[in-house]
Amino acid sequence: MPVSKRERMSAVDTAWLRMDRPANRMMICGVLMFGDRIALARLRALVAERFLVFRRFRDIPVEAATGSYWRADDRFDIAKHVLAVRLDADAGDAELQALASKLLATPLPRERPMWQFHLVRNYRHGCAVIVRIHHCYADGIALVRVMLSMTDAGADGPPAMPFERRERTGGPHDDPLAELISPLTGVLKSARRIGGILIDKGAGIWNDPAQAVALAEQGTALTAEIAKLALMDEDSPTRFKGTPGVAKRVAWADPLPLDEVKTLGRALGASINDLLLACVTGALRSYLLEHGDRVGGVTLRALVPVNLRPLDKAYRLGNQFGLVFLDLPIGIENPIERLYAVRANMAALKDSFQPVLALGLLAAMGAGPKILQETLLVALARNATAVMTNVPGPQTPLWLAGARLDGLMFWVPQSGDIGLGVSILSYDGAVRFGIAADRGLCPDPHRVSGRFAAEFEKLLLATLMSPWPREGDLDPAVAEKAIGIRPDRIRA
Repeated sequence: MPVSKRERMSAVDTAWLRMDRPANRMMICGVLMFGDRIALARLRALVAERFLVFRRFRDIPVEAATGSYWRADDRFDIAKHVLAVRLDADAGDAELQALASKLLATPLPRERPMWQFHLVRNYRHGCAVIVRIHHCYADGIALVRVMLSMTDAGADGPPAMPFERRERTGGPHDDPLAELISPLTGVLKSARRIGGILIDKGAGIWNDPAQAVALAEQGTALTAEIAKLALMDEDSPTRFKGTPGVAKRVAWADPLPLDEVKTLGRALGASINDLLLACVTGALRSYLLEHGDRVGGVTLRALVPVNLRPLDKAYRLGNQFGLVFLDLPIGIENPIERLYAVRANMAALKDSFQPVLALGLLAAMGAGPKILQETLLVALARNATAVMTNVPGPQTPLWLAGARLDGLMFWVPQSGDIGLGVSILSYDGAVRFGIAADRGLCPDPHRVSGRFAAEFEKLLLATLMSPWPREGDLDPAVAEKAIGIRPDRIRA
């Protein structure tokens, strides 16, 4: 039998491989929902044609004492990676969420390439596909790009987003890749610029973390950022914090019309991202109040991934992103005031070097001994309660294997003892909110996701019924007085 080809794994990818633990599997999990049925043979053929074009997905990640590496799977069998599962007749979201919850806690086999597609039959009158890919293969931006390369613009094609290089003739809105980059990109300009330079120059920061610091060329600012992270206090203790177990629960809410979100954001002088994050904050606050928990003065901190790769390299696999700490003001009662606090917290991150520093720390985790990784991981995770991801997707309908994609949701893994994952994704004119939670910390995440639309309605009602000043933001006190009752007291 021939010896399998080996290739050294990057330090950052190694860090994600090492992070895997029973309580938090390092998988990116996506759920795709279709109104039509898909044949298993056709899905396997599509995966073979458009997914396996990336050679890395035929490789097995191997963790060894001398360093992690990729080993080609000489016995690769697509039937072990593209599987079919059947729900009870005409099952709905509850049954699909239960299956996704089970798979989220189920480890991927280590003896094979660590990814699987599960074709779910009997979902409503069509089907669903649950995709699980280990984080060591790539980050969320790269994997979304890979998944979109598998879609078509119609039932019979052509491909919606092929990988052939195209000449750009307009601004960023003419490039579909620009729609995949986190809204934080526009805020964290310094980190994006430096991260792009590092990657463009092939600095190999995921192999040599020291270069991330050396090439940043922002000594004073970076030193201040390191000190800020080192001295950062833990966020408020809530029922969402604790030691997670193996079992997980996922849920998603009915989508909101994207045009309405955009319109309200413009009226309030806030970005779409600010508005959606404010709705998430309100939903978490409302959930805590329902359980009789204290919310006054409470701040919940989220780790937010920030893309650091240039747009024209978004198709490359591997992990090229940083992280930023974002405070969510759970303790603020008035929804308008809460929105503006979120906006201020986002603006304060404008010149942050946290993403570049976090990427360097991830590289240090993978390049150093495993005990160092565990120490750094605990230090990072203890200061946050949730991992929060926001991905703007394509705003035109897509087809996969001949079936129209009606909706989708995804979650990135939580690291360390973080037990809460929040995802926001827009697609085809709608915004969908989803949550993945540890069952022991939040056994009923549907009661969080179900409040997302209600929080949006509170902001909308306060805006429509308030007299507006000629200049400046809407005064939260004016909004509260105008509608006669405190907006946050509206029942979810």
